[in-house]
Amino acid sequence: MDGQQVALITGAAAGIGWATAQRFAAAGYAVAILDLQHEVAQERAAQLGADSLALRCDVSSEEEVKGAVAAVLERFGRLDAVVNNAGIGNPHVPTVEQSLESFERILHIHLSGAFMISREAARVMLPAGQGAIVNLSSIAGVTGLPRRNAYGAAKAGLIAMTRSMACEWAGHGIRVNAVAPGFVATELVRKLESDGSINIPRIESRIPLGRLARPEEIAEAIFFLCSPAASYVTGSVLSVDGGWAAFGDAGPAS
Repeated sequence: MDGQQVALITGAAAGIGWATAQRFAAAGYAVAILDLQHEVAQERAAQLGADSLALRCDVSSEEEVKGAVAAVLERFGRLDAVVNNAGIGNPHVPTVEQSLESFERILHIHLSGAFMISREAARVMLPAGQGAIVNLSSIAGVTGLPRRNAYGAAKAGLIAMTRSMACEWAGHGIRVNAVAPGFVATELVRKLESDGSINIPRIESRIPLGRLARPEEIAEAIFFLCSPAASYVTGSVLSVDGGWAAFGDAGPAS
């Protein structure tokens, strides 16, 4: 297909999502910013310019997901790349203190949300015979993080769903991959540090590269997987974690 390419990014008003929106815009894409924080999303879209669209979207709502994808198609007429980034944090409490309501809510937002966005996107991409989808997994989906049951289950589920969709749609020109970031210097991580849920110096000592990732570094990996440079990559999980998942020794990694 000729013409300007279009990227849809969920949770794009801040953090990794916003860095990813900027990366796609810099490459000439029209960008649809989907986020619960509609006013912030509008401000972000204004920063990117006329080739952008801000939409309020609760990815746990099937009605809102369908409406958002339809609005993107109405505005731009096509959809080339989708980044399922929207999500929430996991309460850092012992398993015996975790509620079923909280567990199911985290799974629904991360996993069901990505499923619904991907399904609606595929309904656009399949007739076009092309497209790329990237799901945001995590080190929590490939390793064991104590007390983070729901978050880990959701992120592991995203990996399985990525592989399933990749195999189903490969013959139709749609590639589906996942990125598994480690700890990233975002507002969410800083909030977890301020409320005592995590210890940044301790985490950095566990990372072979010795530091948290910058949102822009995750965005580069996401963009790569959506680009022609990754034309033969599908069903893959790209760890962007500074070596976290690779480290298996005792003591500080860095």
